[in-house]
Amino acid sequence: MTVHLVKGEDPDARVRALQTLVAELVGDDDRSLAVEEHTVPGRDGTVEERTQVAAAVATAAASPPFGTAVRIVVLRDVGALTTEDASPVVEYLAAPLETTELVLVGGGGRVPASITKALKSAGAKEHAVKASGTREQLERELRAAGVSLTDSARKRVEDHLAEDAARVPELVEVLRAAGGDRTLLDEHDIAPYLGELGTVKPWELTNAIEAGDVGGALTVLHRLLHATGGSQAKPMHPLQIMAMLHNSVRRLLRVDDPEIVGETDAAAALTELAGRSVKPYPARKALDQARAWGSDGLRLAVDLLAAADLELRGATALPGSAVLEVLVARLAGIAASSRPRGRNAGRRPRRRSSA
Repeated sequence: MTVHLVKGEDPDARVRALQTLVAELVGDDDRSLAVEEHTVPGRDGTVEERTQVAAAVATAAASPPFGTAVRIVVLRDVGALTTEDASPVVEYLAAPLETTELVLVGGGGRVPASITKALKSAGAKEHAVKASGTREQLERELRAAGVSLTDSARKRVEDHLAEDAARVPELVEVLRAAGGDRTLLDEHDIAPYLGELGTVKPWELTNAIEAGDVGGALTVLHRLLHATGGSQAKPMHPLQIMAMLHNSVRRLLRVDDPEIVGETDAAAALTELAGRSVKPYPARKALDQARAWGSDGLRLAVDLLAAADLELRGATALPGSAVLEVLVARLAGIAASSRPRGRNAGRRPRRRSSA
């Protein structure tokens, strides 16, 4: 028998992986006798409560099976444990029982280093899960439900849900029921059932800003501040977003140096700044962006960041969301004004003939 770790950012993907794994481990045994499940209380729980759960798991795992060939002990949200709370589980992992399958499931935070080390020593099997993208999930669910969408309706769903692929099955089921006998649903048919905007990856904000897309940047900002789901368990705080924007501009400032003449120099400078290796492609991207903004544009960006930081900390009565909306719009405006315009923008000048 062995120890398992189910990990991955998407909680729904972890649940599906856990269900599959437990079904395989149970086999022909009686699930009600073979499986014992526990969940670690969140960080708002007490140390005593978390320790009690960890102790109960260790005791169950160290007990022989009753009426089945194997005992399966599941511990969910293991990341909510602290090093102190986790000690009973760590002690068990030093000498796991042959007749027990211990399944630890991620969630609740970062898995304590003591458990990670103990899992490695015990030769645990890792089951890393990756959530399906919204497009793939939508295709699969539509096919299973016998529902068809026009191209514009599909794009509307993908844009609206963004990273929240876990919401697709419920949405498709609602559309199946609401659509009745209709075999093809258009954008106006699905609009009333889309619900709240889905989450996006944080770096989409800086991507939109660097592209000079004011509207797109403001849409992403709104999602980061309000949407939850997928890998974003709760809305981002304005100061978190502020720190992200500060770091983005800081990278551009670092490569705004006449001695940095190519992506190799830029990668070395950004590696030194970040304290970790930066590959040539993102270094080239930062260098191109810094050159496009120019020293004047970067100086303006720093001034905007400084003013917004003070406003977020109480220098104005405006809510944090409004402060960030103004900041993001102005930063995207700097990028937009730095982009080449006109029919010949971006073209290299023709060489004159030497004849």
